[in-house]
Amino acid sequence: MKKTWWKEAVVYQVYWRSFYDTDGDGYGDLDGVIQKLDYIKELGIDVIWLNPIYGSPDVDNGYDISDYRSVMAKAGTMETFDRLLKKVHERGMRLIMDLVVNHTSDQHPWFVESRSSKDNPKRDYYIWHQEANNWRSYFTPSTWELDPITGEYYFHSFATEQPDLNWANPKVREEVYDMMRFWLDKGIDGFRMDVINLLAKQAGFPDAENPDVISYLGNNPGIHEYLQEMHDKVLKHYDVFTVGEIPFVTPEDGLLYVGEDRGELHTMFHFEVCDYMAHWDMAKFKDIQKRWYEGMWGKGWNSQFLNNHDHTRLVTRFGNDKEYRIESAKLFATLLHTLPGMPYIYQGEEIGMTGVRFDSIDDYNDIAMRNKYKEEMEKGRDPQEVFESLLHLSRDNSRTPVQWDSSDNAGFSSGSPWIKINPNYNRINVAEALGDPNSVFYYYKKLIQLRKQNEVMVYGSYEPILEDHQQIYAYLRVLDDKKWLVVLNVSDQSTACELPESVSSGIKELIIGNYEDQSNGFNLKPYEARVYALK
Repeated sequence: MKKTWWKEAVVYQVYWRSFYDTDGDGYGDLDGVIQKLDYIKELGIDVIWLNPIYGSPDVDNGYDISDYRSVMAKAGTMETFDRLLKKVHERGMRLIMDLVVNHTSDQHPWFVESRSSKDNPKRDYYIWHQEANNWRSYFTPSTWELDPITGEYYFHSFATEQPDLNWANPKVREEVYDMMRFWLDKGIDGFRMDVINLLAKQAGFPDAENPDVISYLGNNPGIHEYLQEMHDKVLKHYDVFTVGEIPFVTPEDGLLYVGEDRGELHTMFHFEVCDYMAHWDMAKFKDIQKRWYEGMWGKGWNSQFLNNHDHTRLVTRFGNDKEYRIESAKLFATLLHTLPGMPYIYQGEEIGMTGVRFDSIDDYNDIAMRNKYKEEMEKGRDPQEVFESLLHLSRDNSRTPVQWDSSDNAGFSSGSPWIKINPNYNRINVAEALGDPNSVFYYYKKLIQLRKQNEVMVYGSYEPILEDHQQIYAYLRVLDDKKWLVVLNVSDQSTACELPESVSSGIKELIIGNYEDQSNGFNLKPYEARVYALK
């Protein structure tokens, strides 16, 4: 298998507006990221993924871009960004940026021109139709918005303020490539590509048989030609790393995007876990991991993540954020860092931050949640019932500010935070974690160090065992003469684990575990995780 620096990397996602605020305006900022770089480095991180910082009206937290070559005032200035990049590189880390080119803000100068008249030179920078089909968008009941200026509909996969670019227009593609070169020439180390498989649209926009299943938005003919062109014209000329956000895909589809012989992307996020598993489902998770391993191994590279800025924090969604918060946080850390693929850590995950429950829809900022609430209320549904149904998967579960200490506003800001702080910051915070040698933080740090020292965690084959067990997830990672066994009790009940004789007889030593006492043989405690070296 071809070895590369990025396959061996661990990525830390910085959702900057919730990271650390230095100027008291209630928003995290780039200076805040600079001030906390030593903390990120202490964890052992190789790559920082920075969520969008570009000029934006901020309707969708920066994913509605009005100026690709500027820095949003909330985040800082271009000078601040240049300083951040320099200081990241000085610490031996790399920085990748969010590339959001499926859509822009409706305040982007291109769209302002495009909507001004039907014969404007930039009219076909976006997608305009005289009639709307029955597709729905991620955030609204329709992908089409009637624009009164010209009496035509424009297409938007997300909010109405986020019109989709027309990638069929070569001028649009050249504009994007030129913008990418602008940032790459500054020295950034790559891109996380937002919904990159949505760029190509279905020819003719036919009505969908079931419009609520929105997979018609992605993986359409032409997408691979666009990505290969992007690679040939831009990416191959730089030593950078790319990861695509790619919903609605099977392993077979995924390989078309990241196959090492394809000349498109290096790696990808699929969403079979985070979009289709509201709660932990052992059988489903085992099946997903096996299929993706068999479909990709040796041909393309995968990613491992269980939460991000769009998905509820993992210890709340999949673990137990009450009596077994620390144990389940460590178990899922073990899982992420020992499965094949690149591990991604979302800020606060490394201290076991939890999801949140606010009192009212008014306390939530998430445009997807607020729009869905409004849509359901218009159907005459009970307000409390709708509110309760949206809580578990609200994106704001992961967007509350990082809890740095137990002081006011969790040490995040001296001002009023843009979104409420999770009330549990008094007992769950970075200062507490750094003062406790058995904290979730130091467990993550140890896992990352093990990954750097043992290539079996990166390049080792994956062999699941005990595949029908409903509580135990167990597998081998094997590379040359090195063989590791991972055993995880993903439940809040103790359980006996009977390993095959061929495995148990070869146990040599415990590499890492999340309980200090393993004297009870293979009777695993709730959320117990162990990794062994085998003879």
